[in-house]
Amino acid sequence: MRTALPDKGRDWDTLKGEMEAFKAGDIDWKSGRLGVYVFHAGMDVMNVGKEAYQLYHTENALGSETAFPSLKKMEADVIDMGLSLLQGPEGACGNMTSGGSESIFMAVKACRDQARSKGKDVVAAGLVIPYSAHPAFDKAAGYLGLTVTRVPLQENYLADVQAMQTAISDNTIMLVGSAPCYPYGLIDPIEELGVLAQDEGLWLHVDSCVGGYFLPHARSVGVDVPAFDFEVPGVCSISADLHKYGFTPKAASTIFHRTEEQRSHQIFDFNGWPAGGMTTQTAAGSKAGGAVAGAWAVLNYLGVDGYEEKARMIVNAQDKLAKGLETIDGLYPLLESRYAISTIASAELNIFSVWKRMVDRGWFTSAIMEPVALHLMVQPFHVEVMDEFLKDLSEVAELVRQDADNSEAEKPRYN
Repeated sequence: MRTALPDKGRDWDTLKGEMEAFKAGDIDWKSGRLGVYVFHAGMDVMNVGKEAYQLYHTENALGSETAFPSLKKMEADVIDMGLSLLQGPEGACGNMTSGGSESIFMAVKACRDQARSKGKDVVAAGLVIPYSAHPAFDKAAGYLGLTVTRVPLQENYLADVQAMQTAISDNTIMLVGSAPCYPYGLIDPIEELGVLAQDEGLWLHVDSCVGGYFLPHARSVGVDVPAFDFEVPGVCSISADLHKYGFTPKAASTIFHRTEEQRSHQIFDFNGWPAGGMTTQTAAGSKAGGAVAGAWAVLNYLGVDGYEEKARMIVNAQDKLAKGLETIDGLYPLLESRYAISTIASAELNIFSVWKRMVDRGWFTSAIMEPVALHLMVQPFHVEVMDEFLKDLSEVAELVRQDADNSEAEKPRYN
């Protein structure tokens, strides 16, 4: 039965109470019990983003060229800060988007249209991507009439550059690498992919939606981070999410291009209707001014020193988790990664049963299926709750060990 619009409006206090009651079954992310979806860097950061968003919650960045030049200025600042982190060369440029999927879509669209402008037949043109790359590439290809070839990984779960080279055909227009990939938290061999892209005359996109606003700061606090950004000559574009490890309000991401010529193929420009010219840099028309303002405020609030401190907390939490797993019989880190994503595997316990029991205790993580493992997007706040997490994980592991019939445990999903 459909919910009908009420005949008479209702007072806000009642509505607010109902909405708060709706949340009773939601995961308590403020306590650090969520390992995906929300990126919690502390209530001070949350409040800065919230207040900045509220200052601009009505403004529409579609009108940033005319009505709201303050939004144009703030978006330009955000892009400049991102390019400085990702070693953008002179002439590099970019735009804010609503999220990683839109950033990836714009990169694929720009690549396709650039290829077409050079006379290439882009009907069924293709992307060659690692098996671990985000489904947003398949989504973009589906919208744009392109094909995707997913190439098996090396045994170490990194992109297999030689296999990707073999998969290249006359129709290929784009190669993809991740920094890091979502399933495993590993950085693909971007330098090797850059050489391959240049040798083959192909566009290389680096999906750094997870790492773009984390890896530069992790490197500064001592983590070994290989070259992954515009430092690599063959990298053409990079996607990086502000609302992940930039800790800004949703929905906010960035798409960066090495040159303005590249970005020109991303832009929509139209003048064939009665209301005058319309130009948009990304897929959206209306664009939340609050997301732009929130990103600008949080980036300035934290600064380099703030982001480095958050990166240090994340790395410490990951190290604490890895060390704690040494004391839990049957569980171990699937991979050694210090790039904000941790995975927990077992050779003897049903991981899905472990996951379900941890959810029952108020902890919500995601999982990967190949190989089966718990999957945690580690955040600064997790360092404060890691001891409690490990205690519950140890108890749950023992309960699963004692439970002979747990084969029907629910399997988690990406969304």
